[in-house]
Amino acid sequence: MKKKYPFDASLKHHLIIALGLAVWIFVFLYFTEPLDVAEFYESEKLIYLPLYGLLGGFCYLLFLPIQYFMYKRNNENWFVQSELLFFLIFILGCTISARALYLFVIVANEPNPYTLGYHLKAILLPAFSTILPIIIFGRFAFGKYKNKKTEALKIEIKGEGNYEGLRLFFNDLICIQSSDNYIEVFYISGGQLKKNLIRNKLSVIADEFPDLLRTHRSYLMNPFHFLQWKTEKSKLFVVLFHHIEVPVSRTYQNDVKAILNSTTE
Repeated sequence: MKKKYPFDASLKHHLIIALGLAVWIFVFLYFTEPLDVAEFYESEKLIYLPLYGLLGGFCYLLFLPIQYFMYKRNNENWFVQSELLFFLIFILGCTISARALYLFVIVANEPNPYTLGYHLKAILLPAFSTILPIIIFGRFAFGKYKNKKTEALKIEIKGEGNYEGLRLFFNDLICIQSSDNYIEVFYISGGQLKKNLIRNKLSVIADEFPDLLRTHRSYLMNPFHFLQWKTEKSKLFVVLFHHIEVPVSRTYQNDVKAILNSTTE
């Protein structure tokens, strides 16, 4: 249940799903004619059936704030149990809304409306069995598309071994320190500062990512995380976010000052 599930938080894509849902419900009711829909005049079908479609789309959008609350609460992660809970809430809300529409609009002031049990068995459950796969597919497809686009924006710091390496967004990378035949990568993940030791040479990384700034023969830093300068015992340091101090050697001082001062102006 705690397994991650593809999810797209884009409101635009959820509006597309809601619109598709509204159209699909109307088409389903119009052509399958469950219960006494066949007894409606053509003009009545075009009045009442779109209402069910709009109600379905509205219910989907109505519960999006709950979805976003769950997403933020999980640190912008979405799990299988999150998806199941959302669908449970959605089905319950749609059932209550559809029943209210039937009683107070479709058969208002008419005797002998269908019982809740019969209404569920004869129309709502068959409708859900047809509608839910469309929503599941749409949400899954948009989620996979978003994950693919997100992965494409990441950089990969490779190691010399087959299974060494680190994929992350460039702006999540803070700095890299050389450590013998390894490099120590300082980065942010889930809002926390983390370190990863990878077997590689700093010169190789410097050539591969020219946007990283060489401050010392043993250090590369991401200018995005520059906070302030610091001088201690005649030595110059760059202070980065998360209180990381990177030394600046005399060899690189002029270049580092020129680049960092230009980015902060």
